[in-house]
Amino acid sequence: MSAHIPDQTAVPAAVPIPRQIPYIIGNEGCERFSFYGMRNILTVFLVTSLLAYLPEADRAGAAKDVFHTFVIGVYFFPLLGGWIADRFWGKYHTIFWLSLLYCVGQLCLALFVDNRLGFYAGLGLIAIGSGGIKPCVSSFVGDQFDQTNKHRAKVVFDAFYWIINFGSFFASLLMPIFLKQLGPAIAFGIPGALMFISTVVLWLGRKRYVMVPPAPPDPHSFLNVSRTALASGTPGLVFAVAGGVVALASFLLMPNYGFVIAFCSALVAVIAFGGLGVWLQLEGARGKHPAEAVEGVRSVLRVLVLFALVTPFWSLFDQKASTWVLQADAMTKPHWFQSSQMQALNPLLVMLLIPFNNLVLFPALTKAGIAVTALRRMTAGIALSGVAWVIVGLMQLVLDGGTAFSITWQILPYAFLTLGEVLVSATGLEFAYSQAPQSMKGALMSFWLLAVTIGNLWVLVVNAGVRNAKVISAIASTGFGLTAFQMFFFAAFAFAAALAFGLCARSYRVVDHYRKS
Repeated sequence: MSAHIPDQTAVPAAVPIPRQIPYIIGNEGCERFSFYGMRNILTVFLVTSLLAYLPEADRAGAAKDVFHTFVIGVYFFPLLGGWIADRFWGKYHTIFWLSLLYCVGQLCLALFVDNRLGFYAGLGLIAIGSGGIKPCVSSFVGDQFDQTNKHRAKVVFDAFYWIINFGSFFASLLMPIFLKQLGPAIAFGIPGALMFISTVVLWLGRKRYVMVPPAPPDPHSFLNVSRTALASGTPGLVFAVAGGVVALASFLLMPNYGFVIAFCSALVAVIAFGGLGVWLQLEGARGKHPAEAVEGVRSVLRVLVLFALVTPFWSLFDQKASTWVLQADAMTKPHWFQSSQMQALNPLLVMLLIPFNNLVLFPALTKAGIAVTALRRMTAGIALSGVAWVIVGLMQLVLDGGTAFSITWQILPYAFLTLGEVLVSATGLEFAYSQAPQSMKGALMSFWLLAVTIGNLWVLVVNAGVRNAKVISAIASTGFGLTAFQMFFFAAFAFAAALAFGLCARSYRVVDHYRKS
């Protein structure tokens, strides 16, 4: 793999971690408890309560559609949050004001557990608030570092990801119990209280943060350079126009597949065709824009190719809160244990695997002469998610055969999926920040999170596709049940993505865009 690694040998190891970091970490821990607290009981609540008006056979499919549509929103609105932060409010103020909106959304969930319109409005506000702050928080962490202490950033990003999972662990373990014993109003009210505390903690550190101001209007911004490039030649402009045509055509799918699939498909078309067009004509922007601006756009486009290849990982990972929970319902378990509590395994394993990887596994591999680069870790992580889904597919075949077995067997696929998550997500946070030019950090972090939206889009597309009678008949002819077939399909999807990611990573040149001291 070709990679440029900045020389850090002259950086003193004793440089302390910035004093303001604990406020950001505390804010994130409470916010993650809030988010995962409501998210991890959402599927169960939808099936047992809010969607009770549907025939019982249709509730699981409808719940999966609502859940993944919500996740799509959560990871789409980082585009809005990153743009606001980079151009208008700055990261801190964007986080603070959208957090207040987030609190209102959580309040709606608690107040409208018997009202679908009110409950869905709450989910919408949470999607805007949670999604909007996502690119800002992680890049806000990076802003607290410069060239003198950037070597400490990896430790803090790992701690940042660790505290996310600390909050998620207790939320996953406790919230299903609260839902069952205290009812949905209180169960959804507790995450709302934690979100309010999270906002207060952020506010308390307001005088200590490094505040990187929003970028002023830039004639050489990513969009301006891209526009100039597209206008400079026919091939690129043709691709951009083709993307617009495909985007408009995608809305013809709306009667059959709904607005969310149509809109997200249009977004993918615009980004893919437009990005290819800019890449083909980028040299046409030279002379009208500085060389560093042109190279900055080229750098962003190269990163977006890698981000696109991560999307299959997220289509597998996020189904642990929907497909895996529904599979767990068919397994044997103690009467006091709720299927959704298995999700607590994921954050627990993350908290164990991050220190294990950093203190044991990675040093051992380095000592053996294997360079543990960010892109190699991400390639392995995508492949491991595929292994996890092969395992759950085999388990589903046993269940489809009429043999019930213990829910503890789900520990095995959770272990593989979580190791994949640590290698992809924790690595990707720091990687995305380091590869972005200063004026586009929030936007590029938004594209990193947009990969999750596209991953959940694949889930909705597959779920919609298997509702076709001809498709169902074709799957039945394979001898597999519908759910098992989908599991093996997603596993193959991940293996193909891992192969493509690894091949692209071989020619990717890592750059260093940390703030100068």
